[in-house]
Amino acid sequence: MRFSSPVDEEITPYRMNRIPEIEPSQLQARRDRGESPSVLDVREPEEIAIAPFPGATHIPMGDIPARITELDPDAEWIVVCHHGVRSAQVAAYLARAGFARVINLSGGIDAWSEEVDAAVPRY
Repeated sequence: MRFSSPVDEEITPYRMNRIPEIEPSQLQARRDRGESPSVLDVREPEEIAIAPFPGATHIPMGDIPARITELDPDAEWIVVCHHGVRSAQVAAYLARAGFARVINLSGGIDAWSEEVDAAVPRY
């Protein structure tokens, strides 16, 4: 399932290899230690209805430019999508917009379900 966005072309050209990634197990370990990094889920509402990410702020990828002011640029943001591709694009976009602490969740909600919480449906 591919969800395209009108901002794909605006986001994609940024060099995504500069964005750090975190494995699902590492994020869970941080949560287990009582840390609470902000999680931004950039999937579409239909995807979130299938497999919500616990405690995430939901802004679809295509809405990020219009809704960027809803996000604290000083917070640490872990960005998530289905498999980690769209979230990497959004993380790069946020970094370019001045967000200093942006991390991509490697493998997205699919890897989260596989590695951390099997109760989260895979699709």
